[in-house]
Amino acid sequence: MPLELPEHFNLSLPRRWCLFDGPRVLLINDQLPTAEADDWPLANRQLVDQQGGHNLYSADLIGPAPVGEWTPLRAALTALPPEQTAGVARAAQLRQFQHTHRYCGHCASPLTQHAHDQGKRCPSCGQLYYPRLSPAMMVAVYRGEEILLARSPHFMPGVYSALAGFVEPGETLEECVHRETREEVGVEVRNLRYVRSQSWPFPHSLMLAFTAEYAGGDIRPQPGEIEDAGWYHIDALPLIPAQLSVAYHLIRHTVDWLRQGKPA
Repeated sequence: MPLELPEHFNLSLPRRWCLFDGPRVLLINDQLPTAEADDWPLANRQLVDQQGGHNLYSADLIGPAPVGEWTPLRAALTALPPEQTAGVARAAQLRQFQHTHRYCGHCASPLTQHAHDQGKRCPSCGQLYYPRLSPAMMVAVYRGEEILLARSPHFMPGVYSALAGFVEPGETLEECVHRETREEVGVEVRNLRYVRSQSWPFPHSLMLAFTAEYAGGDIRPQPGEIEDAGWYHIDALPLIPAQLSVAYHLIRHTVDWLRQGKPA
């Protein structure tokens, strides 16, 4: 069953394609394909968004790509213009949902697509399914003119970031900030302030970023989770994540605030 489109969608606009091959996206000169892909053999076509005078569609390309280069999703998000990344992230998450929710997990019957949203329903037992979102907190802990930064074993060499972790069932975001900070580095915090959020399609995270003031404790990196952690002066930061990520903006926000001496 096809989705009912919002009234503001103009289907006469030119198409821009987010084409997938497993976890990779097709780019042509670091851009998403446009008119050149309109007649290619495509499966699972889905209208994702409307942006920059284009209708953004996602699809799976059948066979080899006539032109362009298959690029890992993370690298593609870095290469694309910032105004296109949200649509590509949405396309990746919706595609993941479509591929993993073809049958009911309760009775194994084929699911049917809602006409009014991205959800699905089991016609046999009535179970409802919606694209999964996994909320995760991120926190920049500050102490005077220092920020607590850490690196995970899976980070690129030399990169340090703010602390992060997924929210557990029955837990508030604030409780998650306190727990994850305590678990990952052994530090207590206070004065939490929300900064911003970001949808992150690896595979379906919703990142919610905070600042928090150091309240006590000595840094004790969690074995297996934190490779190294320390206090860094705002004028002597290590290498931090790329500008694409909410971590970059959270760290820069905290640095700017500490330089101005104003509440975050």
